[in-house]
Amino acid sequence: MDTLPKVAAACGALALTLIALAGAVIAGSRTGVRETGPRPVLRWSPGACVTADYALTACNGGRSEVVALASDPPGPGECPVDTDDVLRVGEGRTACVRNFLEPHPGAPGGGGGLLRPGDCVSLDGREHPCAGSGWYGRALALAPAPATCPDGTLDTLQAGDRVLCLGRGGQVLDEGACVAEPPADVTARSALTRVPCDAPHAWGKVLAFTSSPDDCPKRARRYLRADGGYRPVTCLYVASQ
Repeated sequence: MDTLPKVAAACGALALTLIALAGAVIAGSRTGVRETGPRPVLRWSPGACVTADYALTACNGGRSEVVALASDPPGPGECPVDTDDVLRVGEGRTACVRNFLEPHPGAPGGGGGLLRPGDCVSLDGREHPCAGSGWYGRALALAPAPATCPDGTLDTLQAGDRVLCLGRGGQVLDEGACVAEPPADVTARSALTRVPCDAPHAWGKVLAFTSSPDDCPKRARRYLRADGGYRPVTCLYVASQ
């Protein structure tokens, strides 16, 4: 009657075998796990990626890339010329970013990025998309002072420590343009309202822009001297006094 002890011994051996096998399976399952370590910390630095909401993100889902870090506001040359937007990222710091795909608002006339020749601006010097409305003039050049603006400049605007030299386009007056009668104390060329020359309220016509009233054409009956600006005198022909 020694059958029971033998059966118990066999069952015990089988249990040990199963436990050993289970241990082997658990141990084996660890071999396929990759240790990733701590996730990288997202920092505002060149090469970082940015979402459409201007937040840092992993670079498998960003819309833009940080191409440079700059001061606030960026100084000349601190952001690359193809920068699409400038983001404030801390005290005295900005990030210059460029979109991975079009549109690129930093392109000339696009309405964003850095002010450059070809951009359209409002009277406060802020950039606007040239395809939209509400802008005053198109930048011909950016200069340190009005006197250094290039030929073809029709008006100037101050934008921080630089001067926007404006050429033709928008509401900027050019020779032959007609204007409504201005208030008596106008001192800015931009305050003259451009109107069609056949409009009932057309008051005068621009004959020339000069440095001095003495240089105005003989036909000029009035002139406006702007505060500063390139060729600051606007020579006007007025049909009726």
